[in-house]
Amino acid sequence: MNRRYFAILALAAALAAAAACTTTAPTNQNASASPTPAAAAGLPAELKPALDSVNADDLMRHIRALSSDEYEGRGPGTKGEELTVKYLTAEFQRLGLKPGNPDGTFVQKVPLAGFTAQPHAKFTAGGKDIELQNLKDYVAVTRRYVPAVGVENSDVVFVGYGVTAPEYGWDDYKGVDVKGKTIVMLINDPAVPSASNPAEMDANVFKGKAMTYYGRWTYKYEEATRRGAAAAIIVHETGPAGYPFEVVSGSWGRENFDIVSPDNNVGRVGVESWITLDRAKELFAAGGQDFDALKKAAVTKEFKPVALNAKATFHITNTLRKIDSQNVVAKLEGSDPALKNEYVVYSAHWDHLGKDDKAQGDGIYNGAVDNASGVAQVLEIAEAFTKLPTPPKRTSIFLMVTAEEKGLLGAKYYAEHPLYPPAKTLANINIDGANQWGRTKDVVFIGEGNTTIEDVAREVLTAQGRVVKPDPETEKGFYYRSDHFEFAKIGVPAFYADTGTEFIGKSPEFSQKKREEYTANDYHKPTDEIKPDWDLSGAVEDAQFVLAVGHRITQGDKYPEWKPGTEFKAARDKSLSGAVAP
Repeated sequence: MNRRYFAILALAAALAAAAACTTTAPTNQNASASPTPAAAAGLPAELKPALDSVNADDLMRHIRALSSDEYEGRGPGTKGEELTVKYLTAEFQRLGLKPGNPDGTFVQKVPLAGFTAQPHAKFTAGGKDIELQNLKDYVAVTRRYVPAVGVENSDVVFVGYGVTAPEYGWDDYKGVDVKGKTIVMLINDPAVPSASNPAEMDANVFKGKAMTYYGRWTYKYEEATRRGAAAAIIVHETGPAGYPFEVVSGSWGRENFDIVSPDNNVGRVGVESWITLDRAKELFAAGGQDFDALKKAAVTKEFKPVALNAKATFHITNTLRKIDSQNVVAKLEGSDPALKNEYVVYSAHWDHLGKDDKAQGDGIYNGAVDNASGVAQVLEIAEAFTKLPTPPKRTSIFLMVTAEEKGLLGAKYYAEHPLYPPAKTLANINIDGANQWGRTKDVVFIGEGNTTIEDVAREVLTAQGRVVKPDPETEKGFYYRSDHFEFAKIGVPAFYADTGTEFIGKSPEFSQKKREEYTANDYHKPTDEIKPDWDLSGAVEDAQFVLAVGHRITQGDKYPEWKPGTEFKAARDKSLSGAVAP
């Protein structure tokens, strides 16, 4: 980056402490007003018009509209999608942004296949039938785009964590043929104890406490498909999963979507299922095994698959439909003729879980935090860029994707059908949930240590008078759970920052308490609505932060990079060398 920028940062940071001007940031109409930073006083003066335009009133206006009952939870293929796409398009037009699709429109059609599963499942073990109640004891779907799938009296095999990771010398299958069988596996990565301190996890195996992609449920079903299993069941545990079973049942027990292959996904594992811990223990006991003992054995490299004395039967019928959902995309063209064909992409997912008459309350999953708040921040950032006297050198893309809640499908489709070349896309900056609890002294980088974007971000934080703090929930694997992951997979350096943990004027326990409350009470539930005590001053400061990070990249002298040893670097290297990234 240029030296002038650093000089401005240093001078502004020195003057920041003397800055006395503040603005008032109204939040919810029932909440008391909260102070918000004075346009991030430590950031370069050239950014001041953009930073000043970011405010809590506009954030709340967008969140209130998008999370209103009228939008019915913003489910793909519903009235809520129509209203959301219309709202976002109108906002981009109001800001004077150009259509982001080269075809001259603000949308990219995303063909999706919808399926609503009606499953029936039972085990036969130890001479007795174990009937399972859908949504209470288990969930099950098939992602094959067919009317029905059946699995009859399939042998049940416990495969530990269901992981094959050659780089760690790990194979939970140990050569056992599970073709046509039902496999049962644990959630997350193997929690391997450290040899020097068994009370801690070995940081050299599956990154210790931090989840790798091997811990994601998506990987486990992918591996089951590669192994030819008939059905794949994950045992749900709230701690390792990072959310209660109600989150799974609330998401999977409704219409789901997928991007369908030409063969209608018939190559996928026939049944993808979750089962509660209590029913799993009952199954293992009836099948002549001790669940806790096998779980303990599964954290060793020596573990071998264990056949249960049990059979599994699944019958799933599907209600099917196909839709064209939509990503919404706009652009601010770069001002440098030589660089305007290079891009920085800001992303947020506009969708949530829609409406379910069987759910609590009115059954509308409003998704105020997840992710009306993230969409609001991207809209504010887009508006902020239009306030600059001269647009940045490179082109800024503002991408609102569909079907994140269904498996990152909108981002996946964009990655497979990019509107702009990945090799010319310098970075993706993703926002998934904004801070609604006030200002923080810090910011958390999700997947810290991956890209040089973090180096830029640290310098911006220093200018704001803030710092980076470690992710307090690395075991939840957030880097693999939002739309930036699809950019990362094709090699585009991807950055995802989360709310800090040290709230100004609050107790040290405040952050953890709020996170736990949100996960337990509101995450993927109809109660994710605007709350009376919201304070969006922190969301304002965080939006200014990511705005400045993106601006630095659009103006910078070199491309961001993946750091050595990261799993996405090879894809980027191939992309930049002219090869097609996998």
